[in-house]
Amino acid sequence: MIIKIPATSANLGPGFDALGLSLELFNEVEICENSFHCISLNGYGSEKAWLKKNNAFLNIFREIYTKLGGNPNQNFKISFQNNIPFSRGLGSSSAVIVGAIAAAYYMRGFSVDRGKILNLALEYENHPDNIAPATYGGFVSSITSGKNVYSQKCEIDADIKAIVVIPDTPMPTNESRGKLPKSFTIKDCVSNLSHAAFLTACFMKKDYDSLRLACVDKMHEEVRMSALPELFSVREVAYANGAIMSSLSGSGSTFLNLAHASDAQKIKNALVDKFKNFKVEILNIDNNGFNIS
Repeated sequence: MIIKIPATSANLGPGFDALGLSLELFNEVEICENSFHCISLNGYGSEKAWLKKNNAFLNIFREIYTKLGGNPNQNFKISFQNNIPFSRGLGSSSAVIVGAIAAAYYMRGFSVDRGKILNLALEYENHPDNIAPATYGGFVSSITSGKNVYSQKCEIDADIKAIVVIPDTPMPTNESRGKLPKSFTIKDCVSNLSHAAFLTACFMKKDYDSLRLACVDKMHEEVRMSALPELFSVREVAYANGAIMSSLSGSGSTFLNLAHASDAQKIKNALVDKFKNFKVEILNIDNNGFNIS
């Protein structure tokens, strides 16, 4: 089997731990039963030999595979093509979790029910902002209740492109989250609630030109961006050149910019010219989530 799992951009400004978007940047994993254990790594992480011995995808895959009645001693040949950078706010860990669970169900011959996969993924990542769009694709607004995730999804028009700015500097989620305030004012909470609700309505109604007004955050972006002050300039340059939305991607350090297709190249050129040490890519929005073949 081959499974492709998309990168995701979470929070989207005010939607802290709740909102996410799926991007056409995929990790690809090929798995087959084998007479001996074999792992190959390409792309991000290929230089880290220890990943072959302590591989999160394989650990989760084996755990679920065994729970589904699989032989715990079964050997596999697994080939990874990692195109999602680590610790950059593009959902690399969620891609691992969702991909491993879905792959285990498929290899055991079970129906790959996306709702079930998502609920199981919550056991490994306790907020749904990345795992939900990795599962369903498109724009996803999610809540949790007990051990279940409840999501509302809408597809994004092909005219909307993502221009992602990826610095070399990683921002591990745990470290980034640890810098956030432990309490917030009622004013800031109300601001985020109202903007997250409005942002969700804009995506659902395809009112893309109101996204800039909607994506204002008062809880996490400023604190996280202060660790890499150039990100404030990234937002300024993107908006000055026609972006309809500009927000920190997840916990960073990637910055997500959305634009109409006619403006995407102009925005990319301006960002490349200004931030020569950052990687800038134009990506399509993925509306499908993980894919198995």
